[in-house]
Amino acid sequence: MRSFVHFLSLLALVAAVAAGILDSIRSVSASAVEVTSLGNAWLNLSPESLVVAEMQANTYISPDLWRSFVAPVLAQPAFAVFLALALVFWMIGYRRPRFAGRFSA
Repeated sequence: MRSFVHFLSLLALVAAVAAGILDSIRSVSASAVEVTSLGNAWLNLSPESLVVAEMQANTYISPDLWRSFVAPVLAQPAFAVFLALALVFWMIGYRRPRFAGRFSA
């Protein structure tokens, strides 16, 4: 299970690096800082799935959940959200080293 969570952390880290590279290329070409929000990135990749996710959340969970929690996350920069996810997944899979050391009896 720990290796699966570490793999999810790796995928989130790769997505964060890709989003950061795309933002930096866009910023250099525009000569201004341009940061893509997670919502805009999702809308560019698959607009239908964003609409379906919003409808499913409103229908089965609560419309307040989308407005209160999901919409503010979608407004954040994509690279920052993926970096945070990578950190959370890594922390979930982290195992503290033994106190006495690796070779203790």
